[in-house]
Amino acid sequence: MTLAAETMSATATDVGTIRLMVCTTCRAPGGDPDAPRPGARLHATLEAAIAADPALAHLTVEPVECLSVCKRPCTVAISGPDRWTYVYGDLDPDTAAETLIGFAGQYRAAGDGIVTWRERPDIIRKGVVARIPPLR
Repeated sequence: MTLAAETMSATATDVGTIRLMVCTTCRAPGGDPDAPRPGARLHATLEAAIAADPALAHLTVEPVECLSVCKRPCTVAISGPDRWTYVYGDLDPDTAAETLIGFAGQYRAAGDGIVTWRERPDIIRKGVVARIPPLR
């Protein structure tokens, strides 16, 4: 079991599903317009990793048409019931999946979704675009 999976299963109380929404629309800066979009590549990697690990059953990944952060591709939003929603940009589609899955475990373990700043992975600290309060 991966560290991310251990983090997710260690907090197995029913806190609802944690959603990772990946923008699949934005192009890489200066990239080939016909090349696969960075977000689509990241989405495929996340989807495969989550499907392969039953311990990640409380994590879903969804492609979305646009998160309106076009100047900071590749962009992901993370949300869950009664939690703050975060939007992160400038992710590397080839390396971010494992970090995002691990962070989703931290996010799930935090009752309100707020992970202590120093405990967040570097790409999460640097990539934050927005923090949105929970819907009440």
